[in-house]
Formats: sequence, structure tokens, C-alpha cells
Amino acid sequence: MAGLDDILQALPIDDIARQLGVPPSEARRAVEEGGATILAGLQRNAQTPDGAAALEKALGAHGGETASGRIDLNNLSTTDGQKILGHVFGGQEQQVAQKLTDEPKTAGIDFGKLLPILAPIIMGLIADQQQKSAPSQGGGAGGGLGDLIGGLLGGSATGSSSPGGLDVGGLLGGLFGKN
Repeated sequence: MAGLDDILQALPIDDIARQLGVPPSEARRAVEEGGATILAGLQRNAQTPDGAAALEKALGAHGGETASGRIDLNNLSTTDGQKILGHVFGGQEQQVAQKLTDEPKTAGIDFGKLLPILAPIIMGLIADQQQKSAPSQGGGAGGGLGDLIGGLLGGSATGSSSPGGLDVGGLLGGLFGKN
């Protein structure tokens, strides 16, 4: 199953580093943190029937972002990315971006720029994975979709850490409460 490594492989890290004005190693770490945070938010939303239904609907509009295996940043809609983030984080996307920006491990990275780039890519990866495993995907509170997102994340979002060591569950829990 795909995961954060697939997101990293699909992204032109050097191009992102130039956009953010940081070395590629810092951009890679920021993509890991930002990607894990978006996936955790999506997984959290997929745990309710309404959230899973909304996510299913949104996934229908994505999938082409990762079809070629390599992402062209010039062809991504950051406007669409902002809309995705608004749904994922319940209108608190600016607070999420600021918390990530303020983390010592990612200090200096402008997550307000990065997250809208990552959101459509992640949705595309989930849509692609969902198509590959379509017969086993079902609705319900979390169901197959929550498991699929958890697989991309590498496990449960609750209390989990991203590959860079950021407590993603704690970050989201602090903003949205424990559930």
C-alpha cells in the first residue's frame, strides 16, 4: 500500500524547496510533517458517517494528480488545496499551518504555502488507492476508507507521530479535542 514515502517520491522536493526558500532536506521533512497531518485529519473525518460520505464524494474529483507517477507543481490547484484543507480541518487550516510552522523541528517552513500543495496530491493518492481496492471499500463510520487512510499514514492517527517525530495526534487533538 502507498504511504508517505509514495508522496515523497511523487513530489519534486527540489521545486518545493525553491518555493519555500529552504534546502531540500528541510523541504522533505516539512512534506513528511505536513503530509502526516493532512492524512491524520482525513482519517479523523472518515471516522464518522457524514465525514466518510463527504470524503467519498470529494475523492471522485481527484486521482489525476498522481496518475503519471510524478507531480508537476505548475499543474496543481492550490485553490483546490485550500478548499480541501478547509474541509479536512473544519475551517482551522490556518491554525494547523501555524502550529506546524511553530514546531521546532520545522521552524521556518511556511506551512501556509506547503499544505495547499500537498492536499490535492494526497487526495489523488487516496483516490488512486481506493480505485485499486474498490471492492473492499465500504461506507460506514470509518470503514474501508478510514483503514485506507490509516494505511497511508502508517497506522492510527490518534497519538501517532509523523516520520519526523512530530506528535500529529497531539497537534490535531489540541485543536479539535480528543475525538
